[in-house]
Amino acid sequence: MNIPEPTVLAAIAVLLCLIFKLLNLTSQPQIPKIFSKDKNFVANLLKACPLLVQPYIPTRLWGYNGHIQTVVHSIIGRVRCPWPIGERIELRLKDGSTLTYDVYQPVYKGSEDITLVIVPGICNSSESVYVRTFVHYSQCHGFRCAVLNHIGALSSVPLSSSRIFTYGYTSDLGAMLNHLNEKYSSSKLVCIGYSMGGNTVAKYLGEEETNRPSNIIGGISICQGYDIIKGTKLLLQWQNFRRLYLYAITEAMKAIILRNRNILLSEEAKKKYNLIEKEVASAATLPELDDSYTRKVYNYPSLSSLYKWSSSCNYIKTINIPMIYINSLDDPLVPEELLTPMRDFANQQDNVAYIEVSHGGHLGFYEGGAIYPNPISWLDRLLLDVVTSIDTYNQKPTNCSNCI
Repeated sequence: MNIPEPTVLAAIAVLLCLIFKLLNLTSQPQIPKIFSKDKNFVANLLKACPLLVQPYIPTRLWGYNGHIQTVVHSIIGRVRCPWPIGERIELRLKDGSTLTYDVYQPVYKGSEDITLVIVPGICNSSESVYVRTFVHYSQCHGFRCAVLNHIGALSSVPLSSSRIFTYGYTSDLGAMLNHLNEKYSSSKLVCIGYSMGGNTVAKYLGEEETNRPSNIIGGISICQGYDIIKGTKLLLQWQNFRRLYLYAITEAMKAIILRNRNILLSEEAKKKYNLIEKEVASAATLPELDDSYTRKVYNYPSLSSLYKWSSSCNYIKTINIPMIYINSLDDPLVPEELLTPMRDFANQQDNVAYIEVSHGGHLGFYEGGAIYPNPISWLDRLLLDVVTSIDTYNQKPTNCSNCI
């Protein structure tokens, strides 16, 4: 029998070690951690969410690697994704912008009339695969869904003003919610935001707003970074390949701007906002793009002032309805340095819970199978339970210490 040379055996051993390290195969499923000051709030949450008292088990071969979860999510989204049929609503805003959102009715009438107001991540819309999957899943469980289409994200909807969406601009969400409230005044509203959309939801709910619909019963924020100033500095580093993710986001944003250059970079727009097209087109990072375009369009004197205004961490203390924040520790776009303040914040606030999951990447949270994941993610299943917990919590008598 031929025995391989020691060098060959050593090379095989090193290769296997690298594969195990890359796929993180030695990791074990972990029960999500919950940070909250409010014991009644947490007890109600755990009662409605059995997934929070048992380990989250990612797809076996690759689900323990946050990078792979993130890349699979960004390229594929979800497997066997349906295409739910909805009604597109078009609004003309005061600044001349055309805002659209899509409404999807429940497959059957649930015990409660609840509308899930979904705010997608950066450059995403109702046509994004993960949004469509969650919408269809929600419809089948008796929920109405309304999805905000970020201005500029849909190529099929022409721009009618010289701006697109940005991180901290919540007026589009506000206009959608007010219009939605007129259509479904008896429905309870729960706002759900993914990544940038999570920042938008949290900021909107924490801002001083006199005409906010009173039937918003809670909010859910998923995989956001909370502090854009600190987060941008971390994304500019090469550690954990963050700079590559920043490059991808920058190119996606720049593609929307350049696709609509006849409006966004018209001679009139360039004169009005002091834009230099060459600087916009050559921007290599998101801060460069925001400095050459976004801050000027939204009238901010500096990049730091734009990012401070945009960051939800500066608004969340004043949210006065139940709020759930969800993040994963292996999210390559949201380093743990951004999550530590949220643990402290949740431990000091009522009606707030911060859920921290060991795995899941950025918006991935795939589960099931050795290679091929389930069509419905762990996150999809959790979100509906969280919505139920928010609804039941709001129905309990106030100032009742024994209501759980």
